[in-house]
Amino acid sequence: MIAEVGAGVQDWAPGDEVCALLAGGGYAERVNVAATQVLPVPKGVSITSAAALPETAATVWSNVVMTGGLGESQTLLIHGGGSGIGTHAIQVGRALGANVAVTAGGQYKLDRCRELGAQTLINYREQDFPAVVNAEYGGANVILDIMGGGYLAKNIEALAENGHVTIIGLQGGATAELNLGALLFKRGSVHATNLRRRPEQGPGSKAEIITELRQQLWPLIAKGAVKPVIAAEVPITDAAEAHRLLDSDQIVGKVLLTVREH
Repeated sequence: MIAEVGAGVQDWAPGDEVCALLAGGGYAERVNVAATQVLPVPKGVSITSAAALPETAATVWSNVVMTGGLGESQTLLIHGGGSGIGTHAIQVGRALGANVAVTAGGQYKLDRCRELGAQTLINYREQDFPAVVNAEYGGANVILDIMGGGYLAKNIEALAENGHVTIIGLQGGATAELNLGALLFKRGSVHATNLRRRPEQGPGSKAEIITELRQQLWPLIAKGAVKPVIAAEVPITDAAEAHRLLDSDQIVGKVLLTVREH
């Protein structure tokens, strides 16, 4: 990914190494993005590895911290702990001093989640995650959910009082029946968000998230507390292979498409 920064933009100069939030921009050798969606390559991170950060970091930080309000000694439950989002969220949660629980479908992914700092490992094929989270922590303060409808009832069951469920995916379906009594009893909240449809500027915008990342998260990355987790790098000319890898049970983290400049 090459983000071209126009001359005269504050804080940037042509030729600076940067990474950009595209939020579903697709595959391309060159991109044109708003200056408000550009971030410096963090210290100690290569330009290639930095490509794994902006969209993942923006998703995690905006939902877990800005919306969910995760703080020290609270509990974060992450569904899909072995994904690119999940591996990043584990590190963010631990860097903030939170307890981190994850769900995943196999031992290999759970072991990698443990290596990244997750303390509670739940095989969703064999264990009931609300029972585990409630037994160990009395519920989760923030739940980062990629499943949507299929997990809504169980997420409410696993939620701590005043907790937040943030839904960022619909892998388990787009509809569900919600027991409002259970949600009221816990004084909980359910948020459903994405990056793609956020405005460029203003409250809740991409620019607001990027500012937060640069001020709050980038220092954690610079000191090594949060790192991009990259499972594989594949030439953009072989994108089909990258998608095959993403479907594999043995992939943990991001798969990057690389472009060789002409």
